Amino acid sequence: MLKYSEKKRHRYTPSQIIVVGFAAVILLGAILLNLPIASKSGESIGFINALFTSTSAVCVTGLVVVDTGTYWSTFGKVIILMLIQVGGLGFMSMATLFSMLIGKRISLRERLIIQESLNQYDLEGLVRLTRHVLVGTFIIEGVGALFLATVFVPEMGLFKGLGYGIFHSVSAFCNAGFDIIGNGRSLTPYVDNVTINIVIMSIIILGGIGFTVILDVMRKKKFSRLTLHSKIVITTSAILISIGFVLFFIFEYNNPDTLGELSLSGKMLAALFQAVTPRTAGFNTIDLSKMQDSSKFLTMILMFIGGSPASTAGGIKTATIAVLVFAVLALIKGREDVEAFKRRISYTAVNKALAVLAIGLSLVIFVTMGLSLTHQFDFMDIFFEAISAFGTVGLSLGITSDLSNIGKVFIIFSMFAGRVGALTILLALAVRQKKSVIRYPEDKILVG
Repeated sequence: MLKYSEKKRHRYTPSQIIVVGFAAVILLGAILLNLPIASKSGESIGFINALFTSTSAVCVTGLVVVDTGTYWSTFGKVIILMLIQVGGLGFMSMATLFSMLIGKRISLRERLIIQESLNQYDLEGLVRLTRHVLVGTFIIEGVGALFLATVFVPEMGLFKGLGYGIFHSVSAFCNAGFDIIGNGRSLTPYVDNVTINIVIMSIIILGGIGFTVILDVMRKKKFSRLTLHSKIVITTSAILISIGFVLFFIFEYNNPDTLGELSLSGKMLAALFQAVTPRTAGFNTIDLSKMQDSSKFLTMILMFIGGSPASTAGGIKTATIAVLVFAVLALIKGREDVEAFKRRISYTAVNKALAVLAIGLSLVIFVTMGLSLTHQFDFMDIFFEAISAFGTVGLSLGITSDLSNIGKVFIIFSMFAGRVGALTILLALAVRQKKSVIRYPEDKILVG
């Protein structure tokens, strides 16, 4: 029996194990959050709402059907925080941490799953990379919590202030967007607080840029010595944040409901924050529902792109959009090779980028149509919600708590696919096939 079970387990691909693993963590979280002890009122929230919250936490999204700060008890908040940490790092990273603590050897099978989970090409050094990821994460979150506590402790007292600092630091690094400020305000009370804004933005960027990039920068120091992946991620992230900052500043400058009443420095700080947070973080310091339509659309674009590979962020990823841009430039210039920073990008990477874009667009369209058929909300609000769920961002224009059960199921599916990766899910569902020995003749087709 044991041999049969072991043999059957080894038949599963790494993609299948990752999908099932995330689903198992979500289900466990839903069961715990459905307990009466998880709410301040002592009443069960209901399984669908518990499942929605658990999915949002594990998939580091931040969309909520109840206010996190006022509805959940201390037990419920701790469970949500643990789910965010597991979801942000990946359940395999946490399993590796547990294995290292008890001295268990990491098998080849487990290394293959870690490789898929961290989106790495090679098996070499995976355990060491995981160790660095875990240690680096706890250091960044710890330092961030201390800085945030300098604001929260004077307001709330020592223990509550430290708790708020820890919760928001973990939520920011994991790009989750959950907050316990209360009454659905997110970070709007601190719109012009320099410490809160700078610390949260810094943690969001570090969490969303990817562990491999952080380690590469620490080792290489100079930009010219970085890997192609790191150069593309850093450059693309800087461009998106810069463009977002300038456009938000212009679009909302005179809007009295967002930036209009702030000082010049406050406007710049708030505009920069709104450019950073769609990198799948989910915090906001202004009322998003009162932004101009141009700003809402810009936010949707940034949410769809998201963060970077091998990070806590969602979306189609910065590297994906960069590869597609370089492919278009190569076509315009009439070059056979796709090039970036004097390096050639393989057509396998280009094809994968196209697949990720196509799957992401298809999923957003599917969820948007589903919500449009089952709800009477404004189309902009629905489209915004669908992209936010897929990008695991957590920003909303205020319709999440009013979703019906079928609407919540649509969003749950979108959050899960966005965090695990739609491509990973398709690979997990695909039937393994042997490589075909037949290669058909090439023919022409009109494109464009």
